[in-house]
Amino acid sequence: MGKGGLTKGERLYTMLTFFFEKLDMNIFDIIGPVMIGPSSSHTAGAARIGYVASKLLGESPVHAHILLHGSFASTGLGHGTNRALVAGILGMKPDDERLRDSLEIAQEMQLEVVFENVELDSAHPNTTIIELTGKSGKKKVVEGASIGGGNIEIVRIDGHNLSISGHFPTIIVSHDDIPGSISKITRIVGESGYNIFQVHVGRDKRGGTAIMSLELDGNFVNSEVKQHILELSCAKEVTLLQPY
Repeated sequence: MGKGGLTKGERLYTMLTFFFEKLDMNIFDIIGPVMIGPSSSHTAGAARIGYVASKLLGESPVHAHILLHGSFASTGLGHGTNRALVAGILGMKPDDERLRDSLEIAQEMQLEVVFENVELDSAHPNTTIIELTGKSGKKKVVEGASIGGGNIEIVRIDGHNLSISGHFPTIIVSHDDIPGSISKITRIVGESGYNIFQVHVGRDKRGGTAIMSLELDGNFVNSEVKQHILELSCAKEVTLLQPY
C-alpha cells in the first residue's frame, strides 16, 4: 500500500484519469481502440464510418457504392479497409470477429458492393464516401474520414457539411430551413433533459432543406426525444446515434 492506502496501480489510474479529464480526452485516444487489426485508421476507423452510414440509412442496405480517397485507395486493400467498411455497413463494430469475412457475408445477405478509387479536393487522406441504397429505395450519402487511433469525423451527409465524431450521443435532424426551426428543435432536446455541447447545421440553399447534428453530454439518448422532434411540422427525419 502507498500513500492514502492506495496501491501504485490505483494511484496511477487516479493520476491518468485526472490528466485526461483536464485535457477533455479519453485514454483510448492514446492507446487506440479494441479492434480487429491490422490498422486503427484503416480498419477500426473505416468500420466506424460504415457503421454510422448504415445507421443514417435506417434500413437494410441492398447496394453500397464506396468511394476511396488517398491512402484508403492506395493502401487500403492491404489493411483490410474494404472489409472494414462493409463490416460497418452490415452493423458490425470494429472488434467483431466476423469483420474479416464481411465481403462474403455481404454476398450472403444480397448486399451488392462496388468500390471505386477517387481523388477528392481538400479531403483527409483517409476519406471515404459511402452511397447506400436501402430495400425501400431510400438513399443516403455519407462522407467520413478516419483521423487516427480509430477516431472518425463525419464531414458531410447528403451534401450538407457537418462534423460528427460518434463519441457522444448525437441527434441528426433533417428539417426545413425556416425561421425558428433550430430553436424549436434545441428546445425540445433541452426540455427532454439533455445538455447540448455542440451543434452543426448545413443546408443546401436558403429556405431549402437543412441537416442539424446535436452532440450531447452523457452516454445515451432516448428514443422519446426523436418522437417529440418528429411532431414538429418542420422536421423531416430524425436519426439517433449512440456512442460506440
